[in-house]
This record gives sequence, C-alpha cells and structure tokens, in this order.
Amino acid sequence: MEYAFRDIEKKWQAFWEKNQTYRVENQSDKPKYYVLDMFPYPSGAGLHVGHPLGYIASDIFSRFKRMKGFNVLHPMGFDSFGLPAEQYAIQTGQHPAVTTEQNISRYIEQLKNIGFSFDWSREVRTSNPDYYKWTQWIFQELFQHYYDKDADKALPVSELTARFAAAGTKSVNAVCDEDVPVLSADEWNALSETEQYAITLKYRLTYVADAVVNWCPALGTVLANDEVKDGVSERGGYPVEQKLMRQWMMRITAYADRLLNGLNTVDWSESIKEQQRNWIGRSQGASVRFPIENSERQIEVFTTRVDTIYGVTFLVLAPEHEYVDELTTPEQKAAVDAYVDATKRRSELDRMMEVKKVSGVFTGSYCLNPFNGEKVPIYLADYVLAGYGTGAVMAVPSGDQRDWNFATHFGLPIIPILDAQKDIAEQADATKEGHYINSGIINGMSYAEAVPTLVNWLEERGLGKGKINYRMRDAVFSRQRYWGEPVPVFFKDGLPYLIDEKDLPLELPAVDKYLPTETGEPPLGRAADWKYKGEYEYELSTMPGWAGSSWYWFRYMDPRNDNELASKEAIAYWKSIDLYVGGNEHATGHLLYSRFWNKFLKDIGIAEEEEFAKKLVNQGMIQGRSNFVYRVKDSQPATFVSAGLKGQYEVTPLHVDVNIVEQDVLDVEKFKQSRTDVPADAVFILEDGKYVCGWEVEKMSKSKFNVVNPDDVVERYGADTLRLYEMFLGPLTDSKPWNTNGISGTFNFLRKLWRLFFDEQTGKNVVTEDAATPEELKALHKAIKKVGEDIEVLSFNTSVPAFMVLANDLTSLKCHKKAILSDFVKILAPFAPHIAEELWEVLGNEAGTVTFQEFPVFNPAFLVENSFEYPIQINGKVRATLSFPADAQPKDIEAEVLANETVQKWLEGKTPKKVVVVPKRIVNVVI
Repeated sequence: MEYAFRDIEKKWQAFWEKNQTYRVENQSDKPKYYVLDMFPYPSGAGLHVGHPLGYIASDIFSRFKRMKGFNVLHPMGFDSFGLPAEQYAIQTGQHPAVTTEQNISRYIEQLKNIGFSFDWSREVRTSNPDYYKWTQWIFQELFQHYYDKDADKALPVSELTARFAAAGTKSVNAVCDEDVPVLSADEWNALSETEQYAITLKYRLTYVADAVVNWCPALGTVLANDEVKDGVSERGGYPVEQKLMRQWMMRITAYADRLLNGLNTVDWSESIKEQQRNWIGRSQGASVRFPIENSERQIEVFTTRVDTIYGVTFLVLAPEHEYVDELTTPEQKAAVDAYVDATKRRSELDRMMEVKKVSGVFTGSYCLNPFNGEKVPIYLADYVLAGYGTGAVMAVPSGDQRDWNFATHFGLPIIPILDAQKDIAEQADATKEGHYINSGIINGMSYAEAVPTLVNWLEERGLGKGKINYRMRDAVFSRQRYWGEPVPVFFKDGLPYLIDEKDLPLELPAVDKYLPTETGEPPLGRAADWKYKGEYEYELSTMPGWAGSSWYWFRYMDPRNDNELASKEAIAYWKSIDLYVGGNEHATGHLLYSRFWNKFLKDIGIAEEEEFAKKLVNQGMIQGRSNFVYRVKDSQPATFVSAGLKGQYEVTPLHVDVNIVEQDVLDVEKFKQSRTDVPADAVFILEDGKYVCGWEVEKMSKSKFNVVNPDDVVERYGADTLRLYEMFLGPLTDSKPWNTNGISGTFNFLRKLWRLFFDEQTGKNVVTEDAATPEELKALHKAIKKVGEDIEVLSFNTSVPAFMVLANDLTSLKCHKKAILSDFVKILAPFAPHIAEELWEVLGNEAGTVTFQEFPVFNPAFLVENSFEYPIQINGKVRATLSFPADAQPKDIEAEVLANETVQKWLEGKTPKKVVVVPKRIVNVVI
C-alpha cells in the first residue's frame, strides 16, 4: 500500500474537527498546562514556510504534554486591527473588516492544513466588538486608578480623592505629573467638582498630555518606535518626523521597578531580559536647576554624576524643548529653526544610535551653574531627547565621550575636574570612585560621600533634589487612524470623561473615507452625528495595535463570556502561560506592555500571578535560499549563462523565483513565462544540458523571489514532512536557511516508516503479534529516552534523527511487531500527527486517537548489555569475533578464545606468548 499522505492528512484533519479532539475544558482532574503562540497579524500574503516554525514547536510540546497526562490549553486567534488593512482600505475604499476577514480565513486554512492541535472553539479576534469591549473596559479601569507608591500598587482614584479631602494632597505618595499642586484638605475641599476632577487627571494611569511622537504625514498617524526604520515608516517607507501632539498616554513608568524586579522570576532568555532592563534604564542621581540668565525661569537637568557639576561647560537641550523659542536670540533664530526642522525628520532611535556624528546649534542664551554662578552657554543637540529625563543635559566634557566630542567640535572649554585636587586622586579609593569636585563643599570626599552631601546642599537651597530616573517613558496610546479600538471617552468642557460601562463596546462608526478630515482630524472625525448621548464629542483617535495584544491570553481562558473579561474560576484554573513562543523582535514592545497590563490586572484582582508568562522561547528565523541567474552585460539578444560558466563573462546576477528551480536547476521555459523583462529570443548558455542557478542565503521576502509557500510543500510532500523538516533544520532558537532540496530525506523517512507496516509490493499489512527481541527493545528504548528528553528541553532538531535511526534499525532487524511499532507511533505522534493517527488505526485501534495515549516510559533495563562481541586479534589483526556474557571473567574468555576453531587455525599449532583480555574492548593473542 502506498503512503497516500494527501488522503491521510485530509482524513485526520476532518476527524479532529468533527470530534473536537483538541477542545479543552476549564476544569479537569489533570494538571493544567497553557501553551501559547504570540498573536499573529493576518496579512494578505498569508504564511510562508518561516512563519510556522514556532507554531510547530509549540504544537509538538502541546501534544507531548497531553500524552504526559496534562490538560493542555493551546489556542489560536488573530491580532486583527492594524495599519496594513487600513492602508488597503484607503487605496480601494473597501472596509478593513472585509479584507481582515478574508486574510483570517486564509490563515486558518493554512494553519489547519499543517495539522496544529489548536482549540479553535476559543479563537479570538481583537477587531471583534465582543473582544475589544474588554480592551476598552481595561482602559477605563486604568483611567479610574492611580499608582500608590506606599502600597506599591494601583488603587482606585476614589480613594485618592477621599484622602485629599481628609488630609490634603501631601498625604498621598503617588506617581503623578510633575506640576501637581500642593493643597491642604481645606484648599482641596474649597475647589469645585470640576477643578478637583482636573487635578485627578494628573494622577490617573492613563491620561492626556502633550508628547513628542513619531508623526508620519503620509500615513496620517503616529507610529511606535518599532514601526520606524531609518527615519521612515516600516510600512510604505514614508518620511517620519518628530512632532509635539496631544496624546493619550499610559503611565507604564509607575510600574518600572516591578517590571525590573519581575525579570528575576521568569524563565526568559538573558538577551530579552537585558533588552528590557536597558529599555527601562533605571538610574539614581539628582535633579538640578540651572537658572537662565536674565530670566526667572530655570532649566532642570537630571544627572547621575552630580559630583562632576563643577566640570559643566555648556548645557544641551533637546530641539523639541519647550524653552527653545524663548531662549533663541534673534541672531541665532535662522540657524536654530533650520536645526529644529532637520531634527524632526529623524526618529528617536536614529538619534540615540548615532554616536559618532556631532551636530548642534547655539541658542544665543546662557544659564548659571547653581554651585558657582558661572555662565554656561545653552546649545541644542539631537542626541538629547525631549521625552527622556527633562530634555536637558549638563555637559561635562572631561567625563563623557559624547560631551567631549561636542565640546571639541564647537571649541567649548574642557575642565579637567581633578587638576585642583591631584592629592585626592592619589588616595586608594580615588581610582575606584572616579571624579571629585574642586569645591570647598566636598574637598577630600569620595564619590560615595560626596553625592549625598551635594544632594542635601541642593535641597536645602531649593536648587534640586535626589531623584531616580528611568530611560523608559510613558507609552503613547493614541493612533490617528480608523482601524483600531475606539477610546471610550467623551469630552465635556475640554476635559475627558469615560462613557458608561453599560455602553461598552463603543463600536467603530461608519465613515465615507479612511483618511484624516480636510481639517486634519483623524478619520473618525468623518463619522456623521457621532456623539455621546447626541451631545458630547468622542475621542477621535483610536488605540494602538498593542492594546488588544496586551491581555489576550486571559480571553482565551473564557472567550465567550459576555459579562466579564474572563471568569474568576477560569483565571484561577489556568493562572498564566506556562510556555510562550514567539519572535524576539517583541522584546521591548509587546512583552513589556503585556507585563505592565498583567501587573495592573493583578492589582485590581483579575490576574492571579504577577508575570503573565513563566517561560518564553524565541524561535529563530527561517531564512530564504535565493537563486540567481546571470545575465551577460550588454548582450544582444539577452544572454543568460549558467553558474559554472559565469566566470568567463561579465555578468549581472538577477534573483529568480525559487519555485521554478529544483536542485538549483532552472526550468528555463517557466522562467521566460514568469518574467516580463526576459525577451522571447533570450539565449541560455547551459552546462551539461542544464541551466544551473547560483544561490545565497538571505531574508525570505517577495522582493528576493525566495518565498516558499507552505501550501506548496504540503501538497508535494505532506504536512508531516513539513513539520519534521522544519524541526530538522536546526535548533529552534537559531536562524537557519530553508532549502527545499533537502526535504526529500525527511519524506523518505516517512515512507520507510510506512514500509514497517505494509509490504511495498502487495500492500498487505505485515504487523505481527510476535514478542519483541532484546535488540528491538534496545533500539526502541534508546529512541524513547532520546525523544522524551529532547522534547522537554525543546531540542526538536535532535529528535528527528533519532526517529530516522530507529526506522533504520527496525528495518535492518526486519521488525514488524506491534509491541515495538505501537510505541514508535506514540513517540512520533507529536511531530507527525497525521501518519501517527493512521498507523495507530492500522495497529487495530479503530475507535480511538493517538492524541491522548500515554507517552512511552523509558526502561533503562532494555539498554543494559547482557553480552559483548569481542574482536579477536592475532598479532594485531582481527581474525574473529566472539560473544561472551557481559560479566564473563578474563580467564574464562581466554580459555574459550584459545579453544575456538578459527583461532586454532591461525595459531598453526603454536603456543601463544601471551593473551591480553581488555574487558568489553578486545582480546589480543600474541604468537
């Protein structure tokens, strides 16, 4: 019987769907295990062979855990709001919901074709109102809470106002805006209700503020940092500029320390943890105010090295700083305006990463060093960011390389801080502590002693204070586009208010176009008569893409609940994700925001655990294997030369569609048909009658013609072959190239496995009930041990060779025994579920599925050697092999060797000079 993989795979996919094989309940006597893949965005291009890598790995692990007796939750859904669908809607006029639905249908079809064990009954989509109702509900909860530093958690704003009424604003130690007023209880109670409400807006965990954002005029929206590459939008390549805009913000900085500390409790890669630590960027130092010359204003800077303040020779502001216009003198206005305009066109990431290039401009104004009153010139420079710290930096060229480069470039003074205190530098601790200040305040002090003294000095004079700063800033939570979650807010007298919870979800209104209005409002401004209760203006921005993906694991626990985000019972059972699989590109975006929202949900009694994912695995990238043809330069007619001959010509390499290349040999006719730039009379110079393409490993992309569609692989070789081959390519976390040329080996393994069950000629079932031999059991249990241990540590690439070795061993042993083949099928089932189900049925298990069979238990007794084959050397050459019990004594081995007929022949009647027996190695006879 032929291995008819197409029929087998369709049969079992239909069986799983009909019988809801992978449907899971929220309660079970079994221990729970929650496996989750990062939310995919359903693009119109569908999947290529690189996308399923992580899904295959998580599916293998899910199937393995089921066989190990766990109640496994393994769901799938779609992060279905996003800019691509909206851009397509702008181009075509088609509603984004239509294309999104089409794309999701395509994704589901592809995923089901690969045989994933997802519980499709729990599918969620962020763009469905019954889902984003709860995203909006979380937003409302954030709005109604503030962060209490003493409690170290979020508390209701109602408690905040009660404490203000009882003891004034000083009674609360909270995370809030810098400009909150200090009021007594009487002063607070004397305010109107609207005035009190306005003050609470400075404390809430989501709030409206002016923020510098990545504004893309062509797309008409704000972009996140990870949506901007090299100063242009990742989507479309449009210019992006820095712009100060009124935005909704999320006060993620309130959770900075908890986000840092939580990294010590999760099993995530150190590289991901380090990226998050660097992004949060906690530093301890001082806030110092530099008075502006001839002004009542002061410029506040944050520094971690307040002990170097006597080395300050200039101050640098971000080009977006609020004082720029005021500080710019008439003589410098043209230069400053040009510099500010140029900076707008650079992303913050570009500005942070550029360390060698020096640029800046003098404002024409000065400030005063608060310690000695010396004048300090004020410059603008794009390496200072408005949103980090105070947007101002005190520059100490002798202590910072970037400041030194800037000072050297502009001819500014560089003060050697230690010159006046060389005797201090000679102290034992001086080389450890670094800079010391030439000041009567702290002469002779070490760094550790100097900093608290300086901070006290500043605080006593109202010139500054000790402060902990974070590189991370509050997250921008507004997008000026249509296809996103509406913000459940309306405005009254210029202040934001929440719509009633009973009015959730606030659904997207119909609009005539998906573009900003003619007056510059977001697309929602086009909605006719879209007002809350017919009177109040709604917020016209929508939520960012990360909103719906920052809590979705909870919805999978109870996806059809209309009354709450998920029931307490469901959350209490599943708790958190046990294994989370996805790309490392989300290190400082999705993962950080998700941890933030999870911690907030724990504060308000929703989440059970502080961290949402116990273990995180980042799969590597499957790269494309590009093929090239070589066009001879200036050839007429156009001439293409085979790779082995290209050295004889001056050629231009051109990418060619890998799907018309097999074993690097080009299908010339298909190539001609596929390219409009190849004339009909093109000449092809062949080698050995074939056109051989060159190749190179590159990122898989349409532009390189190296995208391989998994549907094509499944059609040609089957889903089980695809699954095994992707695992076989290399370690899960490594990047590796796709090469269709190598997939036939995996396919041949499955065919060899099939032949252990069926006679290749007659198609007859050859499985027997015979008892297994020690050799067969040994081969089987070596594989059970290897595969079981590999799956536990996600080392799937080393499991596939173990299957191949076992198939080869059983073929050599002519083993067709049910006792052996049953366990072989079970250990293979997580990797190749379709063929495993079919062979499980062939073994006589017609009514069942292999899905919930117990994973075979390794028995070390079967690997114990009961005998050993000794090679027998006579004068250094092996002349025979003899088997002896593993515990045979050397003297007994020697006696039997010398009595052996073959050995006697080679001795030719001579008496050996000596016989050396090396236990479990060799016997050497010397004559």
